[in-house]
Amino acid sequence: MEDRDNQPRWYVVHTYSGYENKVSQDLATAVENRRMQDLIQDIKVPVEMVTEIKDGKEREVEHKLFPGYVLVKMIVTDESWYIVRNTRGVTGFVGSTTKPLPLSDAEVEKLGVEVHTSEVNFSVGESIQITEGPLAGFVGNVEALDLENRKVKVKVSMFGRETPAELDFTQVTQL
Repeated sequence: MEDRDNQPRWYVVHTYSGYENKVSQDLATAVENRRMQDLIQDIKVPVEMVTEIKDGKEREVEHKLFPGYVLVKMIVTDESWYIVRNTRGVTGFVGSTTKPLPLSDAEVEKLGVEVHTSEVNFSVGESIQITEGPLAGFVGNVEALDLENRKVKVKVSMFGRETPAELDFTQVTQL
């Protein structure tokens, strides 16, 4: 059951509906009591705030994005698997019964579970070098930065014409 890379990954834990917060609290308590913070690092119940109108009054209400599920960031070992699996209200991991399947990096990003802050060392108006993709080797001028989506809009001079391109931060470098 030992995880090969010993890197913490996000796993989806199935719970009884309505028990998500209780499972999260009980699991956090068990982790603290057993000093397992290095194995089970984070526990989340994804929620969103929704405005409801009831009796003519508006109020902000918290809605669970995935009723019946809790997300756990952990390194899977026999001990950590046992702690999560035997927490009251947990029915099991999503995936195989013998080895839980972690969420892919793309799934974690799409769910917004982990927020990656972006720090760039270039700004609008500066020239940058494109290092990856079909425009690799070209130089362009930064038109706009989208820090949330980690994108940069660039104008590249190709064959005497200005061509717009949208690239990931990882595809460019400062000149």
